[in-house]
Amino acid sequence: MTRRKDLLDIESLSREEIDHLLSAARPFKDLLRRSVGKVPPLRGRHVLTLFYEPSTRTRSSFEIAAKRLSADVTNFTVSTSSVVKGESIIDTIDTLQAMQVDYIIVRHGSSGVPNLIARHTAASVINAGDGHHAHPTQGLLDAFTMQEALGQNLAGRRIVIIGDILHSRVARSTSTILTKLGAEVAFFGPGSLIPADRRQGIPALRTFDEVFDWKPDVIYLLRIQMERQKDQFFPSLREYHRLYGVTDERLAVIRQRGLPIMHPGPVNRGVELVDSVMTYEHCLINDQVENGIACRMAVLHWLQPKTAVRAMD
Repeated sequence: MTRRKDLLDIESLSREEIDHLLSAARPFKDLLRRSVGKVPPLRGRHVLTLFYEPSTRTRSSFEIAAKRLSADVTNFTVSTSSVVKGESIIDTIDTLQAMQVDYIIVRHGSSGVPNLIARHTAASVINAGDGHHAHPTQGLLDAFTMQEALGQNLAGRRIVIIGDILHSRVARSTSTILTKLGAEVAFFGPGSLIPADRRQGIPALRTFDEVFDWKPDVIYLLRIQMERQKDQFFPSLREYHRLYGVTDERLAVIRQRGLPIMHPGPVNRGVELVDSVMTYEHCLINDQVENGIACRMAVLHWLQPKTAVRAMD
């Protein structure tokens, strides 16, 4: 398997590359489960996290993954850096490049920033979420989690993604990887939050009755991203929960059918779901968190920064 320098999106990955990364994550999860402290693949390498947006799960997951691979990790705090004084992204990257970092993990509110950074650095760049565009490692961990729940062959499986599709980079990356793996995807949510230019072949369901009639194998919930919504897309959070949330009544149907529930986090209790979802026996939200570490270990192990090539020369 030819190694890449960067991971910027799911679209550019071949089916062979996706299968390789998902397969590579399995032994890394075994290492985590066996409480093995560290393995040496990235010993002597330097990983830097560059987050222009808040993050708990993704940032800490990458940090744990890198440290388990024996890399040194630096968390770049944008709020206390020269960025707040007007320093450009390129100037910031030039400064970081002078520090000889090997991997830069980037989250930014504007689409395309990780691609820009990747063109200006020899380090491997991993997109940890850019605007509404992409979140490739979330897509990988979601597919990995579904393979654990449903079996490795996801062809023909049906996954309904519910919520704020319009503003969700998770919906884009996860729906893309699922279709590449042969699964069927449907969207459900307020019409104002379902993009008109959604990928051909992805139906938009209108009610929870239609969701259940579609016979999904997985219910995938998304957070309502109020911080990205400049307009009023639905009457109220209470109304959203009534029409699109997993209520106690809907959870009873989901439990009867034994359907897994997933959510990328953070969860808005009382909006996307009721509290009892978190203790539902087929709730996979905590599995997603654990699997995120294994999948990010697989990505870090697979990528080949140009800095490493120069060091070997």
